[in-house]
Amino acid sequence: MKKSVITLVATTIIAIANLASAQSVNEVLDNHFKAVGQEKLSDVKSYYIKAKVSQMGMEMPMEMKIKKPDKFVMTVDVQGQKMIQAFDGEKGWMIFPMMGPDPQPLEGDQLAQVKQQVNMEGELYNYAEKKSTAELIGKVNIEGNELYRIKLTTENGNAKDYFIDTKTYYINRVKAKVSGQGQTVDIEQIMSDNKTVDGITMPMKIETKSPMGTGTIIMEEVRFNEKFDDAIFKQPAK
Repeated sequence: MKKSVITLVATTIIAIANLASAQSVNEVLDNHFKAVGQEKLSDVKSYYIKAKVSQMGMEMPMEMKIKKPDKFVMTVDVQGQKMIQAFDGEKGWMIFPMMGPDPQPLEGDQLAQVKQQVNMEGELYNYAEKKSTAELIGKVNIEGNELYRIKLTTENGNAKDYFIDTKTYYINRVKAKVSGQGQTVDIEQIMSDNKTVDGITMPMKIETKSPMGTGTIIMEEVRFNEKFDDAIFKQPAK
């Protein structure tokens, strides 16, 4: 009998603790969504980005076009040759000049990463509906910034840490493990230079650190609700 009472009390305490944790996570995320204009972002139908990518001593122009619900194409100009990754709603494809001029299918980890790009609203928004879980680990101090650390775990078990500024509620950085070419590496993305466009606030600078080196994306132009023909997402004939 005593064990039953102790078990009941312990279970109740755990349940209350879990509820409190969930409320804290949702409170932080609600403040984040308000800060970035998530409600307006949810109404956006398409998204155009013109940017500059700096990596390995090179500067490469980049264009990205996303159309709801599931279309994406990114073009990077690498020394006069165009590298393309795309998803047309059914299949992914790429053109990589070093592999020849013909389009190649995207599969496995590469395809999964491209599909993530299609999600304009981000992984944190409506995470429970996407069968993900979010846990508020606590606060950390990184480079003088006090940040909430939220661990997001997707339905397939992939975990990612989001660090949200306790003052602005903007995402400061994201840490994750990314798989590709038979290996898994740690990736850190640092967001800065936030700017508001049409009531939506987003970082204009994203620095990515990995064992392969550091790369930076500088957003030069952002436009919402552009009209894109579905044909631009389709794989061209060989």
